Amino acid sequence: MNSRVWSTIITILTILVAGVVIGMLINKRPIAVVPTSPPPETYHALETDEAVVMRVYRELSPAVVNVVTKTLAYNFWMQVVPQTGQGTGFVIDSEGHILTNNHVVGHGQNIEVTFVGERKLHAKLIGQDPVSDLAVIKVDPFPGMEIAPLGDSDKLAVGQRVIAIGNPFGFQHTVTAGFISALNRDIVVDQRTMIGMIQTDAAINPGNSGGPLINSRGKVIGINTAIFSQTGGFMGIGLALPIDRAKKVADQILKLGRAVYPWSGIVSGTDLDPQLARSLSVPSVNGFLITMVAQGSPAYKSGLRGGTEFAGVYKGRPLLLGGDVVTGLDNIPTPTFEDFQSLISQKNIGDEVKLDVIRKGKQMIVPIKLVEDPRIAR
Repeated sequence: MNSRVWSTIITILTILVAGVVIGMLINKRPIAVVPTSPPPETYHALETDEAVVMRVYRELSPAVVNVVTKTLAYNFWMQVVPQTGQGTGFVIDSEGHILTNNHVVGHGQNIEVTFVGERKLHAKLIGQDPVSDLAVIKVDPFPGMEIAPLGDSDKLAVGQRVIAIGNPFGFQHTVTAGFISALNRDIVVDQRTMIGMIQTDAAINPGNSGGPLINSRGKVIGINTAIFSQTGGFMGIGLALPIDRAKKVADQILKLGRAVYPWSGIVSGTDLDPQLARSLSVPSVNGFLITMVAQGSPAYKSGLRGGTEFAGVYKGRPLLLGGDVVTGLDNIPTPTFEDFQSLISQKNIGDEVKLDVIRKGKQMIVPIKLVEDPRIAR
């Protein structure tokens, strides 16, 4: 075999080896995925709904972050192992405060957030509120940091278009869209009832928690918090914490380091129905029978009392008779005990409220002054 043939073989082998090496280097190179969308001047050529979603995504996605928490825990063999949690959050002010869900942060000992463009920053936990499932964390602000504008949630209507931005299953800065399906939904999460939630059919999955629910004007109107699912995945029913409530809780956390809630002292009640109302000789089925009042509470000091006579089990729950019946608060009907609790939650500590009460067939008005709920851990 002459030298020309050997030279050709060596050249071919050299090219093949170089190709393999280059391919390996390319495959190992990290690729940063940056959300993109057409410039605003091209929106006029799109459908109106498309243009709205794209504009909102373009404007707000830089303020949305991926939240990753790391916690040290013990495994079965009592070895210390790291555990990782993941969710979404969004920047609410120029100081770098970020809102997210409490269950996203949990007991995380290390919190890291990732912005658009793969900018990663360590976050400090400012405060948590298990009742509203809200947490405030903070990063050091940087030039060009975007802020998500907050809207109002007290004037929402069923059928409004909404957009969600989040990190479902770790897929960063994913956008989904849908409508407000219902308002004032109650849902039980971890043995506690979250009241007055926004229901939406915008796709929400694990990892979306803590992310913004946005209206078509680009204002955050809710925080995606939970889903109703029989499979653990998206089934068309997502629930968001109204932003007005989130703003109130966040303000308290920033000022006091914790959230505070008003308390009447009425611990439990049994909702009236026609049968129960007749047996109690109550002229109205619009209210609830007080079954328990905490001693020393505002309700107790105002003379309100719960039941003292056990009358058996009614609709699967113990029924105590002899207590007062509450039918309204500040001239607003309270058909159920949950309605009463919802109205109380909208008040402030120190407010005086007037309860419409029926006691032994007589109607009366009982004023009570609300205090901070002592049952909530600080």
